[in-house]
Amino acid sequence: MKFSPEEQAILVNKIQRYFSDELEQDIGSFDAQFLLDFFSKEVGPYFYNRGLYDAQAVLADRMESVSEAIYEIEKVTDFKR
Repeated sequence: MKFSPEEQAILVNKIQRYFSDELEQDIGSFDAQFLLDFFSKEVGPYFYNRGLYDAQAVLADRMESVSEAIYEIEKVTDFKR
């Protein structure tokens, strides 16, 4: 997972703030960047895949709605599916 320099700066700051607020520990930028890199590489793919699965479920629901809408406007004919 790659982040822009701006995104990295925001995430590093969030990591530092978390350590300070929740763990009452100071963590330097280098250590926070190292932690971000670790989570991006090792944990990030799990979040990425979950996002894909969630997007796939939303798309499947929408496609079902489209199929139902098409079925509703179908005209009656002698031909049966």
